[in-house]
Amino acid sequence: QVQLVESGGGLVQPGGSLRLSCAASGIISRIYTMGWYRQAPGKKRELVAGISSADTTDYTDSVKGRFTISRDNAKNTVYLQMNSLKPEDTAVYYCNADVKSSPWDRRFYWGQGTQVTVSS
Repeated sequence: QVQLVESGGGLVQPGGSLRLSCAASGIISRIYTMGWYRQAPGKKRELVAGISSADTTDYTDSVKGRFTISRDNAKNTVYLQMNSLKPEDTAVYYCNADVKSSPWDRRFYWGQGTQVTVSS
């Protein structure tokens, strides 16, 4: 089994910054795509940013130029640097990873979520 543990959420004023981290642990042979999703109250979960094993990145339009996703493969960790935060960024942020544990076991895992609140 694999566990994803997020950290770094909190309360920040508009225009501020936060850095989220998500560390994977357990039986890991290889991690493919990693990503960050978010879900605001009353809304569907949406993809915020993704990063492939080749470090190719993709962002939803609303965060382009403000958020940066990166990964440290040696630490099995993905990061989300969030700058110029807006109230509409308020949501629970979830980490997701495509993990191969063995030749016959490859699946997606989710973290438990971390709350990000942008408010004055």
